[in-house]
Amino acid sequence: MTRVRAALAAIASTLLITVAALALPSTAHAAELVEITNFGDNPGGARMHVYVPDSPQESPPVVVAMHGCGGNGPGFAQSSGFNALADQYGFIVIYPTATQQTAFGTCFDVWSPESKTRGGGSDPVSIASMVSYAHQQYGGDTARTYVTGSSSGGMETNALLALYPDVFAAGSVFMGVPFTCFLNEADFPPWSSQCVNGSKNQTPQAWGDAVRQAYPGFNGTRPRVQLWHGTNDTLIPFQLLQEEMEQWTNVHGLSQTPTSTDQPQAGWQRQNFADAAGTVQVESIAVQGAGHTLPMSGMAAAAVAFFGIDGG
Repeated sequence: MTRVRAALAAIASTLLITVAALALPSTAHAAELVEITNFGDNPGGARMHVYVPDSPQESPPVVVAMHGCGGNGPGFAQSSGFNALADQYGFIVIYPTATQQTAFGTCFDVWSPESKTRGGGSDPVSIASMVSYAHQQYGGDTARTYVTGSSSGGMETNALLALYPDVFAAGSVFMGVPFTCFLNEADFPPWSSQCVNGSKNQTPQAWGDAVRQAYPGFNGTRPRVQLWHGTNDTLIPFQLLQEEMEQWTNVHGLSQTPTSTDQPQAGWQRQNFADAAGTVQVESIAVQGAGHTLPMSGMAAAAVAFFGIDGG
């Protein structure tokens, strides 16, 4: 009888522990993409998703990552690799979704007069509002805010770097075009575009002036810029990588002759343009044999390393 009573007591104790454990709230949490609907001024009608890792840094860096035409923020979050890097290094990622309708589906506006003027409206103002929201809501570091994007998102990256050099410390552009390359909305489709028909060729001074005119009163430090393009890109001609490089080296007051060249990975031909202190202000990477398919494996990590938020 004593043994039976002891066994029953043990079972009851086990049940109590189990019930208590089930009653306790779980401390486990998996970070997920969240849509924010009221983030501030939104003249472009863009949507905002944000990814906050489970263990963000104190005053975490903020990265804006933008999709190409026909894509969306959640899709780019899934395919680009930035969420895994955010988990690893503790930064926040904002994924805007464009709603501007074009022949290629929804694209970020880089053709309208509003998109070429600081505070002018359209998508640049919407994305700047998203950044302000992240700074206020999540304690994001205003000195460590970055922007990147692919194709249409890369074009918008160049626009944001030109319009908001006081917001972004650096940017990484995949398959973009120089800021103000498109004359207007009619110039956007490639079959009728002066920008992407392979013949756009302006002087570095003209490209640089376009950036300086976007925010005439700015006299602070310009963002560092990383540029990527595939040599076999038939949609956005590879030649535009040269035009982008000329634009940003001129903005930084640098020669168009690289200070160094290297091959950080097989098929990546990199040109570095450093200032007198040896800091690389512009980095241009030609991806041998690649088409309109960037970013590819390892490129998001290279962008994060260029930003300087990879713990290195």
